[in-house]
Amino acid sequence: MTWEFNGLPIHVLLIHFVVIVVPLAGLCTVLAAAWPAARRRLGIVTPLIALAALIAVPITTEAGEVLEERVAENAFSELHAQLGRDLLPWVIALFVVATVQWVWFHYFSGTGRFANRITSKPARLAVTILLAVAVAVVIVGSVYTVFVIGESGAKAVWSTRV
Repeated sequence: MTWEFNGLPIHVLLIHFVVIVVPLAGLCTVLAAAWPAARRRLGIVTPLIALAALIAVPITTEAGEVLEERVAENAFSELHAQLGRDLLPWVIALFVVATVQWVWFHYFSGTGRFANRITSKPARLAVTILLAVAVAVVIVGSVYTVFVIGESGAKAVWSTRV
């Protein structure tokens, strides 16, 4: 693979997708956790968006490593490459939380197909609260990591030009 498209490094194109899809997956996951009407409307779309992020991040990281070999190193580019490797665990967690949350609300909570298997209201409430906490932690971590990586990438590109 050439890792270029119309003469541009493909990393430059892919990062825009990652910068949009990771926070979008986070937003959908938060909406599904907090707002039942949004949860019903989003349905399986939320884990699918998280899956798109999960697929895009390693490809973007690989394209970035190819680009890193072609550009002059500086402190910012080194930091950017190091931080870029930190996003995949967060996106894996985002996908897992979004999927588990969808399964929980679709099958086990309220009127779900297997809701009668968990008869204890306190148990259902405990799982829902635990999921909400996991959603909050994963969303903050993943979106913050995207921000920090993007900031370091912008500094890596523009520190030598301005």
